[in-house]
Amino acid sequence: MSARGMRTGGARRGGMAVRGIRLDWRFIVGNTVGLLLATLIASASLWPAYQSREFIVLVGVTFGLGTVVAILGALFRWGTWLVALSTVGVYLLAGVPLAVPGRAVRGILPTPDGLLDLLAATALSWKQLVTIVLPVGSYQALLVPAFILVLLSTVIGLSVALRAPVGELGTLAPAILFVSGIVLGPTVATMPIGTGLGLFVVLLFWLLWFRWMRRRSGVRLALQQSRRSTASSSDRRLAAARGLVSAAVIVAVAIAAGTGAAVVLPADVPRDVLRARVQQPFDPRAYPSPLSEFRGYLQAGRADAVLLEVTGLPSGGRLRLATLDSYDGIVYSVGSDQVSSASGSFTRLPDRLDQSLVDGDPATLTVTVEGYTGVWVPGAGQLERITFNGPTRILRSDSFYYNDNSGMAAVLTGLVRGDGYQSVGVIPRSPDSLADLRPGSAMLPAPAVLPDEVEQALARYVQAGDPPGVQLQAMLDGLKTDGYISHGILPDEPASRSGHGADRISELFTDQPMLGDAEQYAVAAALMARRLGFPARVVIGFVPQAAAGAEAASGAEAVPVVGSDISAWIEVSSTEGWATIDPNPAVRDIPARAPDDPSVVSRPQSVVPPALPDPVELREPAPPESTSDDPPEPLNPLLVFLLAAATIAAWTLLGLGVLISPLLLIALAKARRRQLRRTRSTPLDRIRGGWREFTDAAVDHGIDVPVGATRTELAALVPGAEPLTLAVAVDRAVFSPERPGNAAAEDVWTAVTDLRRSLNAGSRRTDRLRALVSLRSLGRYAGGASVRRTAPSGSGPAPGGARP
Repeated sequence: MSARGMRTGGARRGGMAVRGIRLDWRFIVGNTVGLLLATLIASASLWPAYQSREFIVLVGVTFGLGTVVAILGALFRWGTWLVALSTVGVYLLAGVPLAVPGRAVRGILPTPDGLLDLLAATALSWKQLVTIVLPVGSYQALLVPAFILVLLSTVIGLSVALRAPVGELGTLAPAILFVSGIVLGPTVATMPIGTGLGLFVVLLFWLLWFRWMRRRSGVRLALQQSRRSTASSSDRRLAAARGLVSAAVIVAVAIAAGTGAAVVLPADVPRDVLRARVQQPFDPRAYPSPLSEFRGYLQAGRADAVLLEVTGLPSGGRLRLATLDSYDGIVYSVGSDQVSSASGSFTRLPDRLDQSLVDGDPATLTVTVEGYTGVWVPGAGQLERITFNGPTRILRSDSFYYNDNSGMAAVLTGLVRGDGYQSVGVIPRSPDSLADLRPGSAMLPAPAVLPDEVEQALARYVQAGDPPGVQLQAMLDGLKTDGYISHGILPDEPASRSGHGADRISELFTDQPMLGDAEQYAVAAALMARRLGFPARVVIGFVPQAAAGAEAASGAEAVPVVGSDISAWIEVSSTEGWATIDPNPAVRDIPARAPDDPSVVSRPQSVVPPALPDPVELREPAPPESTSDDPPEPLNPLLVFLLAAATIAAWTLLGLGVLISPLLLIALAKARRRQLRRTRSTPLDRIRGGWREFTDAAVDHGIDVPVGATRTELAALVPGAEPLTLAVAVDRAVFSPERPGNAAAEDVWTAVTDLRRSLNAGSRRTDRLRALVSLRSLGRYAGGASVRRTAPSGSGPAPGGARP
């Protein structure tokens, strides 16, 4: 019977097998443990997206169910269709309690509504997951993507490991799960080195365990075919352990190199994941700027109308409607057609946000909507959680979007009378002194227009050379001193044009006295703060008047918000964060405007008006703000190309070096072994070393050497007559009563070199490379070194006789 037939027969007598490995309980348990460890680490890439107890339960239970399906399919030889059908059954039965727990009866039994949500989420939840604020917890059916990924990874990975001809391909399943978690996760990596290296180590040791199982099965089969082996079972175990340890050392070196490169050269850019590429469903630029509707809240019939009732707002608190950071000379808005900003990116808020890093006071607001309508949701501070109530609570919750950068919130369906919600957030503390502030590093779109009158007024208000915070305080003091409040609506109010375009802001500074309201003063203050180097934005919202009574002032009683409570203020970015500043002058009597005198008055030509300070000096006190419109001077295009090419080449070489470092170590180890064998002190040791070098070359080229085979038997396995000639020469030198000379040793090594070349000559390039980095020959010498010395005189021949 042929060797292949004997191998097949032996495997069949031992039970079910995969490429010579018996499908016994050890093989099943080993693969299950390997997949379990890999799945747990790979699932960690999904943790930033969920961060909930339900996710942990889902991973554990789903892995158990998938393991049962895969093992039963392997033991009973189910077809692919039956395994797939069983997986679908598990998905339908366990999907609702695990992935849609809110729709399960007592968290266990699925409901018809839950099954409908599960089926719909199979296709829709993927996009919903990448358009929502993370973490999502167990919100709606967003656990379905994790359930699908873990279930498929378990069933496919374990089935391939137990049943496929190349079971090692099963390690790809947790690797794909890991990559999927990164793609669906946030742009900021969480423990990337730890999880990546952890999965790398587990998969490598799983592959090493596969190799050890194949070697173990091969040795057992060889023993069944040949009874000539003299190696003990302890020697065979020692050989296998040595191969495992040597491979582990190589893996450790590669891990150390990769970890060192990741720590020394960490990636400082956000991940390019789906969340960063998908278009958000809410675009604030599709709606008119709320600041353009400022005067509308002050019109007759709306100024005294109750818009909201708020409970929990601290005394002097402000309700934010919108945060505006882009000015095109006509209107202040959120972003623009040319420039988008961080304030324009809105996402879903599934559960809650972590605002523990915000230095402020907690606030819980209960808001009832009366006469207010619109998509903007009034709120205070940085939102942590919001809960809608009333008959439209589900509709409002499903259409709620939030931007944590600006503190803005919106509902696509809009708020109407009868809606209500409770919000929990943190109101940042105001700075103790503006004079101590330093410009922050927030990136905002640059203003398209800066009127000359703003520059001139700023030159009057501030002193060049003062610190930035002192200049900011002086600018605000100047506005409050020169400015007067007039909406231009009531009959007894002086005319004051609405709007905040560049012409209206210029008019604000040229009118005597200065007349306007919060719409103009907030825009003017923001532009001047930007000129001083402070990133600044305009906020429109409500400032409810202080209610009578201690309970109302402390927030314990509902406070009505009317249209005349509308206001606008600014926020400036400092090194301590965003600071809220009210730039509006106090309401006071407006002096009469001096009448225009049309007569021409002759003036002496010697009277020269004083020159205004050079506004350019204003840039000296504070560093200019970094904006998207003032990039640094571009480098030479050729130099940019060369630098980019050099960077790409350097990173590519570093990555290739890390990847091939284990292979280089294997090649170097073999070269060092060959050198030691050829430079032994005695000719006999060099002859024996030459034969071992030839044997190892044959093993690395895929020739199976039976355990305990003699040199003649081994030479017969290699094509050609040269191996047999070499075996005879080595046997003669080893067993001859006369010691061989240096010439005999050189002849043997010359023959070995020629034979190694002949083995490579008949192979493809890939086979030669595989032989060069093969680990098979590194663990063949159990119980002794691969480079042996001649036994002392009188002690007899070396153990092993004619065997290699």
